[in-house]
Parts: sequence; C-alpha cells; structure tokens
Amino acid sequence: MKRRHLRTAALAAAACGTLFASAACGSGFDDKAGQSPTTQSSGPASLQILIGSSGDAETAAVKDAAAAWATASGNTATVTPAQDLTQQLGQAFAGDNPPDVFYVDAARFADYASVGALEPYGDKISNPDDFYESLRTTFTRDGKFYCAPKDFSTLALIVNDDLWKKAGLGESDVPATWEQLTSVAEKIKAKGLVPLALGDTRDRIGAFMAEAGGWITSPDGKQATADTPENLKALDYVRSMLKGGLAKYPKKLDSGWGGEAFGKAKSVMTIEGNWIKGAMKADYPDLKYTAYELPAGPKGKGTLSFTNCWGIAAKSKHKEQAISFVEAMTKVDQQMAFARAFGVMPSRQSAKEQFTKEFPDDTAFVNGADYAQGPVNAPKMDSVLADFDAGLQQLDTTAPKTILARVQKNTEGALTG
Repeated sequence: MKRRHLRTAALAAAACGTLFASAACGSGFDDKAGQSPTTQSSGPASLQILIGSSGDAETAAVKDAAAAWATASGNTATVTPAQDLTQQLGQAFAGDNPPDVFYVDAARFADYASVGALEPYGDKISNPDDFYESLRTTFTRDGKFYCAPKDFSTLALIVNDDLWKKAGLGESDVPATWEQLTSVAEKIKAKGLVPLALGDTRDRIGAFMAEAGGWITSPDGKQATADTPENLKALDYVRSMLKGGLAKYPKKLDSGWGGEAFGKAKSVMTIEGNWIKGAMKADYPDLKYTAYELPAGPKGKGTLSFTNCWGIAAKSKHKEQAISFVEAMTKVDQQMAFARAFGVMPSRQSAKEQFTKEFPDDTAFVNGADYAQGPVNAPKMDSVLADFDAGLQQLDTTAPKTILARVQKNTEGALTG
C-alpha cells in the first residue's frame, strides 16, 4: 500500500545530517551546485537509476522499460530499488556520488532543489505543457520546471456500496458539497453506522483546506499562509464532523488508516487515494465500493495530489542520456504500460482518455488532477508538518485557531531560518 507516512522531527534531523549537510546544515552542496559546470562524458552512458518501488511489479516494469530504452539508445541502465530512498539518496549526495536518475517525492522536492542537487531539465522534455498543470507546479521552484512528473494520485470519496444501500441511500445522495456531506452523514449515523473514516493528518484533512481556498504556504513556497480565515473554516468544519460523530479518525475504529477501517466495514465512507484499490483487492476482495470526486467546499472543488518526478542529479556526467531516458519513461505508451503493471495514473493529460477508458473506476481520481493541491513546496518543513499533524490529531479537543497559529509561527520560522 502506497499511503503516505508521517514524517517526524527525528527523520528531518537524519535527512539533514545525511543528505544536506548543506545550505541548511553546514557543508556539502551549496545553493549554486546545480548551476556549476559538470564535465559530461562522451559516448555511451551507463546510467544508474534509483527508484522507491512499491513492490515487485513496479520494479520489474521499470527494469523492463529501462532495458528497452538501453537497447534502442545504445546505452546501459541499471535500475536499483531502494530499501530507504531518502536515506540512500542522502548518503549518495553526501558522498558526492549520486545516481544519474532517481525518484523524487513531491514532499521532498524543495529540499533537493533548494540546495542545487537537481538538474532543472523539465522544459527539455517533449511537450512539457502536456503534464497536468498541478503536477508541473509541484515540481517548479523559482520559475524553473525541474523534473518530469512520473505519475500521481489524488484523494477521492470512497463509498461502500452495500452499506450505502443499507443506510437507504442511492446514487443521487452522493454528496457534492460540504452541506450535502453533513446531511448524508447524519442520515448514515441515524442508521447506527459510522459515516466517515478520516485520516488524522494533513495528507487527508488538508483536502478540506484546499476546498476552502487555503493552504499552509503560498504557491511559490515563500510565505506562510496557515493562519487564515479559509483554513480556519476548513478545520472548524472537520472538527464539527468529529465532534458530531459524523467522522472518526481510524484509531477510534481500531484501524491504522482509513482504508483499513473502510475495508473492515467500520465506516460507510473514507477519503483515500487510488492506492486503496490494491489494499481492497489484497485484504477485502469481496467489498464493493465506488470512488467519487470529493465534495466541494466554500471555494469549490479541491483535493490533494501525491506524486513523484524523475529527478536528474545536477552532478551527473550523463545528463543528455538521462534526459533521453526520462523522455522514454514519460511517453504516453510507456505511462500506460506502467499503469497496467502497477496501478499508477499517467501524468500526461493526453493519456487521460485512454486511461479512463481502460480504468473507468479511477475516473474520479484522474479528474482531481485539474484542481489538486500539491505538497508544501518549501525546504526544511519536515518537523513543522509533523507538529501540524500532531495538532490535527487533537482537533476534536483543541481549538482550530490555536493549531493554525502554531503552524503559522513554525512555518515562518522554517522559511526564514
């Protein structure tokens, strides 16, 4: 299952120590490292590619695609699945020996880009505007489109079909707004069922912030925007759902995440990404469910996106070949091959029609790309966001204004420090 895990202050410190001993921590990469000249090797290249694989299917698919590119181009490509991608990349950068190409989690992108570790090659890929705008924005910093989005997911409202009927609800009752979500949740609760299992971190609750027109930082990642009326409206709404018994955190349902509570039929609805398909197929194969776009908030539709890009090391000696490799990996046909192999959604808009025709159950997730909010695009935010998550876990007993004021102060400190 490819759900997002909480980052802790300890992880942030470890990353700082191994990866960026840096502009943020003291030595190593400087802010202009990505701009400094690197001698390029002529002739065939032997690319080293490090991936954060979801499992054997993804590893095999990437290796097959890399082998096909190598055969066609006359180069070689060695694909290595990381045991711990963040740690291994950190060690590689600290040792001044990074892989040529590697997965970059959107939530880590700003950390890498801010210290010059990434080559800003995004506009060198064919038809860069074909990537969903929300994904391009996620991997853009200081006006530079750094790296091509590999694939993505968004959040959607997942409904248990049988429990929905048991609550006396039909297709016309699927909520399209917050008001409708509250109304249908009250009907479900009246039937003695738990309406919504909701993850207790920003990676789920943040969708309501986006729907209210708010977020933690400005789009360019330069300013803290946590303590705003929009975000307050979002947290007030989520708190009302929690206090009214219309939503419950997974731990209140003896579950580790929303998908587990949903799979055990402990809730009628949950909010999750399309990774829930694999979890349901593996653990709850008889459960029937449908995914719908999230209900719109005061400012319209909103969701969160989770994505990776194909990063190229600024210090690679094979940048031209690395760009050629990424070009091949992001062709529509290749992205569709990846979709069939391990369930990801193509990052190119031109693949949407083919993808939704082949995978109609994922339509709600794909549609979310048009209005999705990406992760915080600012470096050195791990401990701040972990602290925010800790606050959200106490949302039913802590005033939203208090939580937002704290994350505002912490974000300002991270951005200026």
